[in-house]
Formats: sequence, C-alpha cells, structure tokens
Amino acid sequence: MTKFFVKKESHHQLGISLRQDALVFCYFPENAAPRGKEIPVLDNNYQLGLMKLADDGSLKGECHLVLSPQFYQVVQLDKPQVPPEEINAALKWQVKDLVTFPPEDMVLDYFDTPRLPNAQEKVNVVCARQSVLKEMVTLLQDKRLKLKSIITEEFAFSALLPPEEEASLLVCQQPHEEIVLLIVKQGQLYFHRRLRGFSHIAQRSELELQAGVIDALSLEIQRSSDFFERQLKQAPIKNIRLMLPMSLEMFLAEKLSENTNVPVTLLELEDTVPREISAARGAILADRRGVA
Repeated sequence: MTKFFVKKESHHQLGISLRQDALVFCYFPENAAPRGKEIPVLDNNYQLGLMKLADDGSLKGECHLVLSPQFYQVVQLDKPQVPPEEINAALKWQVKDLVTFPPEDMVLDYFDTPRLPNAQEKVNVVCARQSVLKEMVTLLQDKRLKLKSIITEEFAFSALLPPEEEASLLVCQQPHEEIVLLIVKQGQLYFHRRLRGFSHIAQRSELELQAGVIDALSLEIQRSSDFFERQLKQAPIKNIRLMLPMSLEMFLAEKLSENTNVPVTLLELEDTVPREISAARGAILADRRGVA
C-alpha cells in the first residue's frame, strides 16, 4: 500500500500487525535477538494499544504497519487509460460507489492484476479511511517510531514466501481472524481470497477437523486453484504451504495433501518468530523487497 513516510534506512525494524482483538509487534533490533509481543485491544481502541507500544522506550527505528481487513476494502476495476500520475485520482471517483468510505475521507492505492491476452487491464484498488490512518500515523510519528510503510494482510503474508519461479498457494491466518488464500508467482500476487467460517479453526480437535472442516477448506483450495489455472491461464499449482497459528497445523497439512493430491508443507519462519506474529514479520520483509 502507499508509503506514507520514507525515512533513511535504519537497522532497527519493527512490524506492527492489527487484529480484531489485539495488535502484535515483531521487533528486529540491530545486534540483538528479535522479539515479539501481543497487546490486547478492547472496544476497538487501537489508538490506546499503539500508544502503549509506542511508549515502550526500548523500541525504535523504522516501523511497518499491517492493517486488518476491518480497516480497508479491496475492489477490482478496469485500469483507467490516463497517465500514471493521474491513476489514483481517476480510481477514487470510480470506486466511490463501491466502498463504504466517503470520497472526502478516503485514501487509496492500487496494484496490478496479471495481464491476460486480449483482455482489459485491471487493477485491485485498496481503500481506507484517511482520518483513521492519519490518527495512527500521527500517534506513532509523535513517538520515537518512524513509520515507513502501511501494508495490507495479503501483502504481508505473501512476503513470507521466498521468491520462486513456480506458483505457490499459501493458506494463512492471523489468530482469531479468517483464513486468507493467496497465490504468488515470481513474487507477484496473482490471487487473493478471504474465507469465512474458519476463524476458530485453531480451537478444533482432530475429530472436529475431520468432521467437515478439512473437506470444506480443501474445496476452497481447489476452487482457487481452478480459477488460477482456467481463468488466469496459468500452470497448475504444484505446492501448497500453510501458515496457520495452530497446534494441529501438521495434521491439517497431511490431511489437505491427501484431499488435494498436492504436496502441502508448513511455511518455514525464523526460529525466533512465532507464527502468531508472522504478519508483522511479513511487513518488514515486504518493505525490504519493495512490495509495500
């Protein structure tokens, strides 16, 4: 998403990820061990949570913020046939009737979709409330933190994948949030879809997972793979990776592999990064790769 502030490079990196019930951070200081922490959020008071985090005197350097879906909406539109510097302005008026944010309080950016032969070029438009983001930006900037980028969950998670020639399907999730399916090829996000009904998958037992949950998730994976192959004219998915903060993640991977007939493995993270804060880690990686 839009880089609101660009500062000189810092060796201290902080990723902050917003969730429905908490905000978490992943801190990579120079010459010290990385660490993370979760700060509960009550009554949607994210400002208080950010203030508590910003008041931690041990945190400093560049900061990267991951928005949860409640803060943004994504709409796909035909790409305006205008000069590049005028695209954002043109998109604002095209999208105004498709999102719940008023045009006078909207900030947006876009990312290109894969170009299909003989088809209209399209873009995915990401919209958020300018007043809400401005409050967060101001709060962090008033402290010792230097906010460098704001990014969505989709790009934070996709940055966790290593650059590869072949496409990978990533099944990912923040705790207590819905599962997100992503298809990434050569570092580009080709497909993203948020599933409903899986927010409590981490609390399911093996029996509960086998009593319909695994089959339902397998079906959604197959639908997404079929769309990628048939509609986007791409080669079939040959590997699936999981990034789910749950104790039965390996069990789920084995069962999904049986259902889909595609190898399913766990996405590897650094040993010092818990899976619960992977989105915050992804924000740091996305900025390094110029994705944010």
